[in-house]
Amino acid sequence: MSVGFQQIPADIRVPLFYAEMDNSMANSASSALRRLIVGQVNDTSTADEIGKLVLVSSLAQARTIGGQGSMLAAMYDTWRQNDPVGEIWCLPLKSTAGAAATGKVTITGSATESGLIHLYVGGTRIQATVASGAAAAVAASALAAKINASADLPVSAVAAAGVVTLTAKWLGDSGNDIGLALNRLGKSNGEFTPGGLTVVSTAMTGGAGTPDAAAALAALGDASFEFICVPWADTTTLDAWKVAMGDASGRWSWAKQLYGHVYGALRGTLGSLVAAGQLRNDQHATIFGFETGVPQPFWRVAAAAAARQAVFISADASRPTQTGALVGIDPAAEGTRFTLTEFNSLLQYGIATLFYEGGYMRIQRAITTYQKNAYGQADDSYLDSETMHQSAYIVRRLKSIITSKYGRHKLANDGTQFGDGQPIVTPNVIKGELISEYGNLERDGHVENAALFAQYLIVERDSNNPSRVNVLYPPDYVNGLRIFALLNQFRQQYAADAT
Repeated sequence: MSVGFQQIPADIRVPLFYAEMDNSMANSASSALRRLIVGQVNDTSTADEIGKLVLVSSLAQARTIGGQGSMLAAMYDTWRQNDPVGEIWCLPLKSTAGAAATGKVTITGSATESGLIHLYVGGTRIQATVASGAAAAVAASALAAKINASADLPVSAVAAAGVVTLTAKWLGDSGNDIGLALNRLGKSNGEFTPGGLTVVSTAMTGGAGTPDAAAALAALGDASFEFICVPWADTTTLDAWKVAMGDASGRWSWAKQLYGHVYGALRGTLGSLVAAGQLRNDQHATIFGFETGVPQPFWRVAAAAAARQAVFISADASRPTQTGALVGIDPAAEGTRFTLTEFNSLLQYGIATLFYEGGYMRIQRAITTYQKNAYGQADDSYLDSETMHQSAYIVRRLKSIITSKYGRHKLANDGTQFGDGQPIVTPNVIKGELISEYGNLERDGHVENAALFAQYLIVERDSNNPSRVNVLYPPDYVNGLRIFALLNQFRQQYAADAT
């Protein structure tokens, strides 16, 4: 008998018709590319989901878990603005140590006209009405009341003697990144302080601490996520995730094969961002650097950038993500944005870049922090984050084929004579399968040079373990178009032919 059945026994004698199902040749599914938001909840949150993975299907659910105005809810909100349909999981974290950031808005004088106080908190505008003749204390109370009525803000407010004190809703140095700005759009857009009043804001400071990265990773377990947004860019947090994502024993190791990529964001000057980039060397992390004048806090920037990456990569794992628009993120003021030279410096030191054009902040180049090999020499093999997603996509596709078609096959040497229906595979059969799938990958736009691939591909039976096949798989990845260089060798007039 040459047909290899898995269920119907060879010694069955009862008549007549029997059929078993075999789906080994039918699988064409692709893995779901799940998203993960790691974010902090408010200190007042008592949700059962804290410290646990949870599938979050709505902003209302994110607010219930993290609290209104929480980092977690803000990240979910921003993510959904950029990625409306992706499957989002959250890992809510809560700090039990540290200090909450505080800031102040100081109002002096008395209003000589009616008007509005325009205060931006983390990029969100708050408008408090001030009547003519109102004293500073009255105006401060009105502003504090408006802040507290805006439950989705990351701060609470208390007014006393003309001073509004704002306090972040959670412990941690992240609160220091909540920007406070007055009349950000300027008088030409109707934003100015009512006459007779002087309003001065003092930046949020004093926040200290970050959530425990080890606890977060323990909660993560072996759950698979392709896009992981970890907003903090401090050394302790990034080092912990570097180990967790690593090739030796982490999520990219042969033993786990979970893959995924970590995205974060960091505000700073050119100098501070370059310094931060020099400390990192990890192909599994991308840190988007952005100007100090961007109104939104870093966790919203990180969520927007990661969400845009998720949308583009899910559509085509090999296509560059440059120019992707970040909905909900505003640019720094003109004249304070990074220049071409500064962008190039950031990209030389492992910091991904964002730029403003056409009404949106956009991804310029989503590089990883990987810069050097084990000997300290410059290495651009893992320069772009797209390469990591491309690699994961191809490996997953090969794994699906091998496990679907040959999950319970017998292994024999090339040239073995066996019936066509026998569940037996040889190295040459596997080699042909890999070459065929490479052709499919080439047609789908992920690889190139199929003839050279077939030439360099090696599939052989292990000499010490007869049940093992070893494969040297040498794909040539399709590259993204990054640079278009043109020499405009102009002329005032083409010379006439000398004939």
